[in-house]
Amino acid sequence: MGSHFFIAPLFFLLLFFLGTAYGGVLLSSLPRTLVVGASPKQAEVLKAGEDTITVTWGINSTLASGTDNEYKTVKVKLCYAPISQKDRTWRKVVDDLAKDKTCQFEIVERAYSSNKNQREESFNWKIERDIPTAIYFIRAYAFDSEGTQLGFGQTTNSQKTSKLFEIQGITGRHLSLEIAACCFSVFSVGSLFGFFVLEKRKTKRAS
Repeated sequence: MGSHFFIAPLFFLLLFFLGTAYGGVLLSSLPRTLVVGASPKQAEVLKAGEDTITVTWGINSTLASGTDNEYKTVKVKLCYAPISQKDRTWRKVVDDLAKDKTCQFEIVERAYSSNKNQREESFNWKIERDIPTAIYFIRAYAFDSEGTQLGFGQTTNSQKTSKLFEIQGITGRHLSLEIAACCFSVFSVGSLFGFFVLEKRKTKRAS
């Protein structure tokens, strides 16, 4: 009885440490080494499927030489601002990046450029049609050869209150969908009418 009393707490303690060991990188532990910019102005409203965003990124030139020696890949992502995460658990902020739901949309992934003569890279991203209506900012992560985040940068401040912009998602049905739905309805009604005519003829022949 006494042995079971001690085994249970040790078991749960072991699970806790295993969960910690196999967790992801914590955002709070990452240095902000990348400078990230984007073309949208504060509070600008963009349209999904129509507008284009130009994003730029590069190492902070004020950092010590060699800071980015292990950087191999950069991923730039579109991220929800806090106002669009409130009461939405599927967008919640988690410090563990393996569980975080803030940045769900990848804009671009590129090999990291260590060219000292080109301190900044850029990419023109046409907003995809499936991006939902929300307030956003942009964040970039630097990864090593093992796919582990080593640094990051973002267009907004640490409180995520500056340089936010809105994307209006596509709502309602498009003309092509309306036409397809209309054609399908006409076909369905025609098929049903033809079925009744054939059944009526069969009934008359049988009688």
